[in-house]
Amino acid sequence: MPKRTPVKDPNVEILAVLAKHPEGLSREDLQVGVGRAKEEPFRFRRVLKAMEAKGQIRGEGITRAKRYFPGLPGVSNVSLRIWEWDFSPEATEVIGQVNRPIAMRKPCSYEREFLDAYRPNQTFYLREKDRASLQNLGGTPDAQAPAGTYARQILERLLIDLSWNSSRLEGNTYSLLDTERLFKEGAAAEGRNARETQMILNHKQTIEYLVEGAGELTLSPGMVRTLHGMLSENLLSNPADEGRLRQFGVGIHESTYIPLAVPSLIEEIFEQLLVTASAIQDPFEQAFFLLVHIPYLQPFADANKRTSRLAANLPLMKHNLQPLSFKDLPQETYTMAILGVYELRRIEALRDVFLWAYQRSAEHYQAIRQSLGEPDPFRLQYRNAIRELVRELVKSKVRPGGPMLERIALDIAKHIPASDQSRFHAVVLQELKNLNEGTFARYGLRPSEFERWRETQARLIKGD
Repeated sequence: MPKRTPVKDPNVEILAVLAKHPEGLSREDLQVGVGRAKEEPFRFRRVLKAMEAKGQIRGEGITRAKRYFPGLPGVSNVSLRIWEWDFSPEATEVIGQVNRPIAMRKPCSYEREFLDAYRPNQTFYLREKDRASLQNLGGTPDAQAPAGTYARQILERLLIDLSWNSSRLEGNTYSLLDTERLFKEGAAAEGRNARETQMILNHKQTIEYLVEGAGELTLSPGMVRTLHGMLSENLLSNPADEGRLRQFGVGIHESTYIPLAVPSLIEEIFEQLLVTASAIQDPFEQAFFLLVHIPYLQPFADANKRTSRLAANLPLMKHNLQPLSFKDLPQETYTMAILGVYELRRIEALRDVFLWAYQRSAEHYQAIRQSLGEPDPFRLQYRNAIRELVRELVKSKVRPGGPMLERIALDIAKHIPASDQSRFHAVVLQELKNLNEGTFARYGLRPSEFERWRETQARLIKGD
């Protein structure tokens, strides 16, 4: 009689493989690791999903970027997330409801009453104590300075932090170091796909746009569409959808929520949303309102959450408050809180996430700002004049040496008091000397203009 081969328990095998990989494994690598590479992916995902529901393993990320880790013994997914987070009782209830298997959650669609019921400066998602706490955390010495002054002082760090964290919340696998190298050296990270690199770079250009335009930009439909157009550049299957309101229905991954599908209504509600947001006086309430309602409406084909995260920073920049970079925010926690808005129209979990994330960001940038010391009052006074002259010199391809010095001297005579001309001259020359991949955008220069400038300098150094 032939011997029967014992049937291996897939759960035991999966746990054994994960125990050897504390850094986590993708579904594909885990499937290979347990010797089930030829099995249909959907069958293996079903096993993983069941193990997640029992708390045997935990997943972080979505779609192909999702990675799996060992769970905590005896702890379900619901209690695991609550154990990691100090959620309020109301938020805990929300998380518990949206954490149930999708088959147990009721299908739902967009409810306009959620937006209609909000009355700017009368309705508040953030409680009075929350707003007071946020103001204490977010205040800076530049409160009375022109809009965007504080963000400009920490721009280099903000570009890296916010670009990386916002992309990470979308499942992007770039590391913080990869992002920093990409911005400073123009080097894409090895082993990362072009889509991930594009996403990071799109964030960078959008943040620069917000910081530079903080004094003039308003929360209008056109401005938010511009943010989306920048964030979605070269990432959508149809390039015509970049910056354009959605013309078709969409679904939400792992959710019972069905967004609005009528283009005329999407446009109407989108405009109403921005009118409501622009009327909110408290910058923190305004920021949180955008984090709630832009994703809930899903006005664009994709990148709605990304758009909301960057739009939420505009009110903070305008008031020279600490920015919100979503530093250290777990992707799974953010996703579950957003599901609470989608499926239940409840903001308590997202509010807890917002308060926690803002505290982390504010403390981070306070430390960074202290490490930088006080800004140079002279450079601050002549900031616009310095940048305009640097931009003009680079774009006009003026050669260094005599002609450039003469050009600078002529401009100084026109616009700068005689007592400040010598120092202004020196600062402009230093700015030109320091111009690099990470700074050219702040002068309003395009990449092609900077590249021409750099090539010219390289030829001059060689004596061509």
